[in-house]
Amino acid sequence: MLIVENCRKSYGAVEVLAGVSLSVAAGEAVALTGESGSGKSTLLHLAAGLDAPDAGRIEVAGREITGADDAARAALRREAVGLVFQQFNLVPSLTVAANLAIQARLAGRDDPAWRADLAGRLGLLDLLGRYPEELSGGQQQRVAIGRALAGRPGLILADEPTGNLDEATGDAVLDLLAGLVRETGAALLMVTHSDRLAARLDRRLHLSRGRVADPAP
Repeated sequence: MLIVENCRKSYGAVEVLAGVSLSVAAGEAVALTGESGSGKSTLLHLAAGLDAPDAGRIEVAGREITGADDAARAALRREAVGLVFQQFNLVPSLTVAANLAIQARLAGRDDPAWRADLAGRLGLLDLLGRYPEELSGGQQQRVAIGRALAGRPGLILADEPTGNLDEATGDAVLDLLAGLVRETGAALLMVTHSDRLAARLDRRLHLSRGRVADPAP
């Protein structure tokens, strides 16, 4: 579902990624660890088509995005990628129900029955009429996960999705995310600083000196 081959990325004179290669299969949940500043978020942005590599090749859901223009990468994100951010990035003027639906509608794959099922599994049925500011951090993160999964994307990219949550809530959110990813047959690549959380996923990759090692050292 995700193939990254020998990708390089520099910002000015600083080489952040020095030939990264990895793959994530459908139904697989993979943790990406590494020191702060090692390029984990940069790699996630490249996989999402939010930025372009200086060299190398990236394929998402069977479609190569290397060399694609901004419009083509944006279309691929809408159609094939679900993003889960540490800061949630919910739309404050929309209710929980509308936040859950927005990504799927943009992708042209809105399925009200699937959204209702997700809301139930994520414990959101009693919160659909509320706004993000009326929710706890854990509730907001569950909405963000539901939004990412509502359009049934092939690839879920999550950047420290439990970073703002306490340990118990973070564990529960991660279990929900990983379980739903496996059930839907999506692929999950999750950036985390936590060895404990990384150990809960199927596989762990470690980013160091601009390259990926498997397994982590």
